Amino acid sequence: MEQKNIRNFSIIAHIDHGKSTLADRLLEITETIDKRHLVNQTLDSMELEREKGITIKLKAVRMVYAIEKEEYQLNLIDTPGHVDFSYEVSRSLVAGEGAILVVDATQGIQAQTIANVYKAVEANLTIIPVINKIDLPNAEVTRTAKEICLTFGFLEKDILEVSAKTGENVKVLLKEIIKKIPHPKGSKEGSSRALVFDSHYDEHLGVIATVKVVDGMFEKNDKIEFFASKEACNIEQLGFYVPQKKETEILKTGEVGYIATGLKDIRSARVGDTIFKQKAKIKSLPGYKEVKPFVFVSIYPIDNDKYPQLREALEKLSLSDSALKYEPESNKALGFGFRCGFLGLLHADIVQERLEREYNLNLISTTPTVQYKIITTKGDENFINTPSEFPNRSSIKTIEEPWIKLNIFTPTKYVGNVISLCEDRRGILVKMEYPSEKTVRFEYELPLSELILNFYDDLKSVSSGFASLDYEFSDYKKVEAVKVDVFVHESIVDPLSMIVLKNKAEKQGREVLKKLKEIIPKQQFKVALQAAIGGKIIARENIPAFRKDVTAKLYGGHRERKDKLLDNQRKNKKRLKKFGKVGIPQEAFRQILKN
Repeated sequence: MEQKNIRNFSIIAHIDHGKSTLADRLLEITETIDKRHLVNQTLDSMELEREKGITIKLKAVRMVYAIEKEEYQLNLIDTPGHVDFSYEVSRSLVAGEGAILVVDATQGIQAQTIANVYKAVEANLTIIPVINKIDLPNAEVTRTAKEICLTFGFLEKDILEVSAKTGENVKVLLKEIIKKIPHPKGSKEGSSRALVFDSHYDEHLGVIATVKVVDGMFEKNDKIEFFASKEACNIEQLGFYVPQKKETEILKTGEVGYIATGLKDIRSARVGDTIFKQKAKIKSLPGYKEVKPFVFVSIYPIDNDKYPQLREALEKLSLSDSALKYEPESNKALGFGFRCGFLGLLHADIVQERLEREYNLNLISTTPTVQYKIITTKGDENFINTPSEFPNRSSIKTIEEPWIKLNIFTPTKYVGNVISLCEDRRGILVKMEYPSEKTVRFEYELPLSELILNFYDDLKSVSSGFASLDYEFSDYKKVEAVKVDVFVHESIVDPLSMIVLKNKAEKQGREVLKKLKEIIPKQQFKVALQAAIGGKIIARENIPAFRKDVTAKLYGGHRERKDKLLDNQRKNKKRLKKFGKVGIPQEAFRQILKN
């Protein structure tokens, strides 16, 4: 295929705006997949993606389409729509020259729509705006078109109106892609270079890198090297996706495909690295900026013998999900596990489900936390992810917590509910505007710790499911936070320690103690449960002693016999209370951490 006839593009949209359905129609019209074998969400091949109705992983697929007897190679890089997978979107955009912006005619512009457009503009892509779902009876095409023009500055004549479900105007869209999106600009004669924008591990072929060939070309059995990792190997296999792997002998300038390296070390082919032919002198391609996790969760195998399998699973998963960060940790109650960093709560849930399903692991995860900045009295800056890292109060000068910029789109009738929710969560209103008569856009500053405490679920509740949000990291701000320790029978329980707002410490301490009281079995002596900040007890619950009638075996006799038995029981309970230890079953931790 001539370089001038290649088009590389992505489809970007807010979640549930019809992006995957549009990809299905493109595959059908270009006859990439036979209509008999086409299913809904064809590119969402993961079981979890089909269950949840969302795209989790970017997918690259090659289509061939002819206009006026001239064939064009169209490389579609499908992207996720949820804010937690925005890093997948940014990687997809860098691998193309254009993007199709899809907006639902029934919902209009949503939070992630704006975020994705900014990413596409930043990547210098040609954007084709598309209004989808025009076949629905409640579609408001004119209003949506005005919103797009007002928000992004597009001309109304440039906006295409399609129905991905029925296929209406999708052929017109294909022509616009070929007409408006520029072909790749790489050099055929230059030293061969390819950008790794995704990768995964195959048991037989080793590490498989999904690449865009920027300059030159690659052939089977070429000796190649990774610029950053310095790993060298021979190309075992190369090809492209249709969407299954299809082998080819050569990948040329501008083409998107895969390179099977045969490497068994999964750290060799990181996303953003440059592949080049061995001994060639080249400059590395601009990679991707290092992603910083927002939310931290500790993950432990229920069976501690499965710790090596969990390590291997995380290594393989992090190869295809470069937003996942992890490091080993351990504690007395839960054994050995990993402290994992994620881009959001959905990201954390998806990773845990993939670990359990794809690698057959039973896992327990701790309550999500954020990264705090501690400035000590000596002027040092320390970042902590867990309560166990929290220093002594006397050495702390200030504590800072991460804040985010939050964009919320909601119908006008839910304005009051959304404002109340954000104010309850310590939100600061920055901007409020009306993109249309029926839609309001809020820009808030909000502590990240408030977002991870079911904020998304509460937002959906107060807006009857219509509001949407997008967020990005803003800055660190001072906060009055304290570490609350939990004691069971005067022994500290590290996994239940937490960092909370000072004015909410007592309430949250009481909640944890009430759960513990229900879960921990009764002992032969009274057990004290306490929550404390430093040396100050802020909450207390008691588990009453297990009652046993030691006089039940007596059927008569003098009263002194009963008194003697009861007196011995009292002395033994007193001794047990002093020297006895309360073992907390792992099941207790699982129940508390899951609540």
